[in-house]
Amino acid sequence: MFIFLTIALLVAGGIGYYLWSKKQARAALLATHLTSHQGDIIEQQVPIIRRLPASLRSHLDGKVNLFLDQVSFYGCDGLEVTEEMELSIAAQACLLLINSDLWYDNLTTILIYPNAFKSKQQRRSGYVVSEKEIVRTGESWDRGPVILSWAHSRQGALDDHDGQNVVLHEFAHQIDDLSGGTNGVPILSEGQSFAEWEKVFLTAYNAHVHAVESGRRTVIDPYGATGHEEFFAVSVEVFFERPRALKYEVPEVYEQLSKLFRLNPVDWA
Repeated sequence: MFIFLTIALLVAGGIGYYLWSKKQARAALLATHLTSHQGDIIEQQVPIIRRLPASLRSHLDGKVNLFLDQVSFYGCDGLEVTEEMELSIAAQACLLLINSDLWYDNLTTILIYPNAFKSKQQRRSGYVVSEKEIVRTGESWDRGPVILSWAHSRQGALDDHDGQNVVLHEFAHQIDDLSGGTNGVPILSEGQSFAEWEKVFLTAYNAHVHAVESGRRTVIDPYGATGHEEFFAVSVEVFFERPRALKYEVPEVYEQLSKLFRLNPVDWA
């Protein structure tokens, strides 16, 4: 009995030490600044970062360090992954959570293609399952990986005023999935009301679908009409890149996203 108790205590102690050590390593990464070289690359590749208030910019370094420590990048179709690619994608992913307690806990892998890539899509109609190939610029799988076209990721980052950003889009799906499913309802911030979120997004989604079907131009990309999860993801793109337009056209959506991310990009320089 004594031997079993001793073993149990040693195992518990080992687990406790592992968790403590992991927590300490995480804290150290979050407290570490990027090098000036890394910072220069990020500001060149992701110009939206230049608009961040100083109080937020200081948060970015640590989260990028944590992200790079956690995630492995793999090039596909002969692509050689560079430091610029890693820092660009990491900075955009961390921008979403720069002021949030949420994190990409389940993500360990990012696959990067040189350009748009083919992906198989299954559709079910009753007992019949059909499969077809479609061309994509990005994909986000439950619990990872994230798959990206570098050509589109780079262009989306460099043009930070058009409301089109595949990295922000796919990582919005990753955030959405943290709630247990990709359905357009992420884990809300403290104090946010699920009932209010549901009311705002369902109303805005239905209005968006009607506008798209009527051929009217919208600040939110028409692709958002394909489902609640896509409406959330494209709204996130516009929230960061065209915040004034989103706040003007759909102020309730802007307000909910501002509460979710604890950010107000309308005020950024």
